[in-house]
Amino acid sequence: MTAPTYANDLVLSFPSTDLKRTRDWYERHLGFMYRFTAEAIGWMELHSHMQGVHLGFALNTEPKPGNCVPVIGVVDLDDARQTLEDAGVSFDGDTIVIPGMVKLATFYDPDNNALMFAQDLSQK
Repeated sequence: MTAPTYANDLVLSFPSTDLKRTRDWYERHLGFMYRFTAEAIGWMELHSHMQGVHLGFALNTEPKPGNCVPVIGVVDLDDARQTLEDAGVSFDGDTIVIPGMVKLATFYDPDNNALMFAQDLSQK
């Protein structure tokens, strides 16, 4: 099996009940820097101090601790997904496409831990 071609970024995704409060806390206590908010989908990202590593926060009214989902940047999500599916890896539904922003697909490791592939569609 050939590994996917990776982009040079990793987003760790956490739930948040209040994106503004979360932003303030991470900026004040950890010195992370604001990246962007996509209000239409309840999503915000902050830069960490490590190149290519970001924290993402999904608006969630009932978060459960321990719900971190590593989001792994790939160059071609369709190819990466097909490669894993061919190897018997289980995915959580269809690929989600947010036009002009991102393509996402969630999959599971052998212990049922969720991971996600993301392909940047923003034409940076």
